[in-house]
Amino acid sequence: MQEIFIQDKTFDTNDLLTKGEYENCIFNSCNIAETDLSEFKFIDCTFNGCNFSLAKLNKTVFRDVKFKDCKMLGLRFDTCNEFGLSFTFDGCQLNHSSFYKTKIKKSIFKNSQLQETDFAEADLTTVVFDNCNLAQAIFDHTILEKADFRTSYNYSIDPEMNRIKKAKFSILGVSGLLDKYDIDIEK
Repeated sequence: MQEIFIQDKTFDTNDLLTKGEYENCIFNSCNIAETDLSEFKFIDCTFNGCNFSLAKLNKTVFRDVKFKDCKMLGLRFDTCNEFGLSFTFDGCQLNHSSFYKTKIKKSIFKNSQLQETDFAEADLTTVVFDNCNLAQAIFDHTILEKADFRTSYNYSIDPEMNRIKKAKFSILGVSGLLDKYDIDIEK
């Protein structure tokens, strides 16, 4: 069966997606929750207000994809096709998702919820976390060199277990680097 190729198309709420390659497409308010997106390819696409929660992403391609105001709970980005994996998130709910061992350098997470999200062993070099809630997010043997956490909050990062050289933190967020010592810091 030949794979379909769709370019420069806008999809709305009730449109069904067929396995194939989507390039420069826009998806508005699509409900993709619990859908099997295995081996789909999304290149230079934008998703606005879509629900991806618990979708299957086995070998899914995301290259230069923008997610805006999307609900993306429990996604396994660690099962995506790693070649060229790149995206930005703005206003998204990514709670309980996994980026385990992914290489997502220069990605941007803005105004997003990343509670209990797994970043263990990921390469997050120069990633920007702009105004993100990182409560109980997992950073374990994660490369965070030159990452920017200055406006984010609720993170707990062990500097001895992660590479944080030249990472940026605000003075208010420094306590998130000392959590393992169980000390009281007064503001």
